[in-house]
Amino acid sequence: MRRVEQDGLIYYQFEMWPDVNHGIFTRSGGVSASPWHSLNLGGNVGDEPAAVRENHERMYRALRLNGARACTVWQVHSADTVIANGPVRGRRWLALADSMVTDRRDTPLTMRFADCTPLLFYDPVRGVIGIAHAGWRGTALGVSANTVQAMVEAYGSRPADIQAGIGPSIGPSRYQVGEEVVEAIRAYFGTIDGLIRRDPADGSAYLDLWEANRRDLQRAGVEQIEIAGLCTAERTDEFFSHRAEKGRTGRFGAVLSL
Repeated sequence: MRRVEQDGLIYYQFEMWPDVNHGIFTRSGGVSASPWHSLNLGGNVGDEPAAVRENHERMYRALRLNGARACTVWQVHSADTVIANGPVRGRRWLALADSMVTDRRDTPLTMRFADCTPLLFYDPVRGVIGIAHAGWRGTALGVSANTVQAMVEAYGSRPADIQAGIGPSIGPSRYQVGEEVVEAIRAYFGTIDGLIRRDPADGSAYLDLWEANRRDLQRAGVEQIEIAGLCTAERTDEFFSHRAEKGRTGRFGAVLSL
């Protein structure tokens, strides 16, 4: 990914999208106090609402996006996808879901993360974008493939035309999981080979969210995939990490717009 510093903010962009207006923002450049220091975009983690609003405005200004048209969802670790035609009057979120797609111009799609995987989508042929939030539950429910399918059904996208970026999240060496997660991954993918690593010392399991979502995208027909390879748990200097910071932390943002 390409690292950008602008007006005190730091964000990352996928190398394959020099002409797509998007960014995965770090924790730098905001106004929130510790432990949400400083560009916290999570509104339900204990931070001051005014600080969260200002942080959102800074993110939108950095990319020259229209924050008044921004769309988001109430993230619930599902694989549900919604069509985003614009914000809902009187409510900050469209629905309880973990994926959005749109073909509307000037309609930024944004979500918040703190170890789960940001998934960004772009179909340059049909002019469609998407964004998804993939923790272990969403990954085991197929949120990657569901987003691709939504683009196909709603806008006529061809999977081979869709480009996907797998953003910074907790990496395979840090994401220890329980046996219920192992079985959920096995049930969805039909195998855990290459997805679950066992610690030789104690047999504990570690999940590779990057490879799992890459594999799900590939099974859905997506051929153009870029993986950030940045571990949030190892890079708390730049990213919020729920696991590494023991739940007392903020949320970093991802946004893209046509």
